[in-house]
Amino acid sequence: MANIPETFIVNKIIKKIAIVGPESTGKSTMSQLLANHYRVSWVPEYARYYCENLNGPYTLQDEVNMYYGQVALEDAVLTVAEKDFIICDTTFVTVKIWSDEMLGETPQIVVDALPARSYDLYLLMDIDLPWQDDPLRDFPEKREYFMAIWHQELKALNASYEVVGGLGEIRFKNAVQAIDAFLAKS
Repeated sequence: MANIPETFIVNKIIKKIAIVGPESTGKSTMSQLLANHYRVSWVPEYARYYCENLNGPYTLQDEVNMYYGQVALEDAVLTVAEKDFIICDTTFVTVKIWSDEMLGETPQIVVDALPARSYDLYLLMDIDLPWQDDPLRDFPEKREYFMAIWHQELKALNASYEVVGGLGEIRFKNAVQAIDAFLAKS
């Protein structure tokens, strides 16, 4: 799959706001709530769909496939976005984090794409939510570790990011406040 040329993105700059973080921090729920709140398009997490259909342990090639899937979904949403920003339920930075942790290496295509495919704002979901069991989640005991890894990866990208914490409506309000502040500066 090739990247869609910028000319397909209808002569406007569309900002990308990514909702990221460790497992069980409410990323998917938050991205949908924010997309509905702002009435903008959102990009779902491709890896969830992909992993639900795996019949064994995943491999480095699976990580490459998840990278391509996430990028393709994002590019497709960008081509039809009607507003000046979209919400992304995670990014392929997740591929790097999981590849490093589970396989000891990251596919080169992911490493090369990290600085080239940036996001305008990352909302890093805090680990203050209770753990929710899910067959696709692996590390309830390593949430602090993965939170530190997320900080490290975002800093390495020189990314603009805000940590969003709180429970329930407070978490949502904190995310909205972070996005509103970002949009006011843009």
